[in-house]
Amino acid sequence: MARTEPAWVAALRQGLVRFDGFMAGTALLLLLLLVFGQVLLRNFLDSGIPAAEVLSRYLVLYVTFFGAALAVEQHRHIRVDAVAAFLERGAAQRLQPPLYLLSTAVCIVLAWAAMRFWYDDWQYVAAHERWGSVLALITPFGFCLLALHFLLGGLFPHHPDRDQA
Repeated sequence: MARTEPAWVAALRQGLVRFDGFMAGTALLLLLLLVFGQVLLRNFLDSGIPAAEVLSRYLVLYVTFFGAALAVEQHRHIRVDAVAAFLERGAAQRLQPPLYLLSTAVCIVLAWAAMRFWYDDWQYVAAHERWGSVLALITPFGFCLLALHFLLGGLFPHHPDRDQA
């Protein structure tokens, strides 16, 4: 018997999916434009965009974290649950909530560590390089976002492939 999630959870999930999709798409578009512009400038004008490499590295992180959040919501994320291959579908679905809650805890620990690393970097970075540190906030934010998606999936499990059928 499937539990139905409260309306606020469904609205939160829908809002998160829209936000994640917008941010992943925007970051990917900016990354493509930046790299394409950099290639054109280097090949035709013997020039380049200052700090394009640094910016492109951060844009890759933005695409990665927001894309990972979308993957978690759609149950298309990378799984390391070899046991599930040997379980029947119903048993594997019952195992999902505790695994999602464990993943929530792991993401929270990683977010905490990333925030400590970011704060240490922020204290010692040169003033003219602070913009890179601001962009680096994607790491703790991304882990918090993943933790939220895993938490919602653990507390209010849903199965997009089954729900849409």
